[in-house]
Amino acid sequence: MRRLLRRSSQTVLIGNGSSNPFAPFKVGFNKVQRTLVTSCRAVLLPRFGGPEVLELRDNVSVPDLKPNEVLVRARAVSVNPLDCRMREGYGRSLFEPLLPLILGRDISGEVAGVGSSVRSLSVGQEVFGALHPTAVRGTYVDYAILPEDELISKPESISHVEASAIPFAALTAWRALRSTASIKEGQRVLVIGGGGAVGFSAIQLAVAVGCHVSTTCGSESIGRILAAGAEQAVDYTTEDYEVSIKGYFDAVLDTIGVPETERIGVNLLKREYHWTYMRADNEGLAEIRRLSEAGKLKIPVEKTFPITQVREAHEAKDKREIFGKVVLELD
Repeated sequence: MRRLLRRSSQTVLIGNGSSNPFAPFKVGFNKVQRTLVTSCRAVLLPRFGGPEVLELRDNVSVPDLKPNEVLVRARAVSVNPLDCRMREGYGRSLFEPLLPLILGRDISGEVAGVGSSVRSLSVGQEVFGALHPTAVRGTYVDYAILPEDELISKPESISHVEASAIPFAALTAWRALRSTASIKEGQRVLVIGGGGAVGFSAIQLAVAVGCHVSTTCGSESIGRILAAGAEQAVDYTTEDYEVSIKGYFDAVLDTIGVPETERIGVNLLKREYHWTYMRADNEGLAEIRRLSEAGKLKIPVEKTFPITQVREAHEAKDKREIFGKVVLELD
């Protein structure tokens, strides 16, 4: 990968060649704006299709940073269902004119450069976060670019692999339960599909608020869901959850999104319902970080792959060989 030093009137820090590539040192000529990475490895999606269409390429161009953007050296990125759906053609009318795309939303790594208006983050800082769903230059890269408000310092108590599994799913759940439903202590919350990353995040967020949580899930998830604080976990494969789940709820989050679950959710909800989606939320990201640091918000990672095996990772998710979270590691 190629790097370029730019002269500027600003004082910044650049890598010193030690074991920490972002540790500061003094340079011997005037002042340096930043170390700009001009190219890096990236997984490109040149066309829609199966896992075989994904291409790991060297020397993919890295755009210049806008004032509010942060360059992140990726250490781990998770594989979300949205990645697989986009690869297959989800959002074709929006994304096809923009091919090739770079997939990926979640990231954990270190700050390698900052835009001129960035104040909350600094070079060398460990961070994690998630891109907006419509971003076309994703995180399956050695060096990703995210707006400042989509990143926050990584909790020291968790690894990059663990951190990369959290933000996109947890922010989706946060947007639904805290921003849209405004859940409060003592309320009843139903999560349809509590075994997935968004559902499991929602359960933990609602428990942290002090809500009474019920959920539907597969038998393999019941133990960890009850351990996370849910009061009722109904196995949808063996129980009629329309019979098992009693009463009405202040908030219902349907993570499955098929007509049957939508009907059940609406029927069990005390009030009107809304569609929601993930977006950057400074308050939400700060709360997610706080809960993760305290061990109250975890998304189990079932398997990791090196970025060079991205096709195998997507194939395993497509075939449902791995039900838990999959993370790609970047050396």
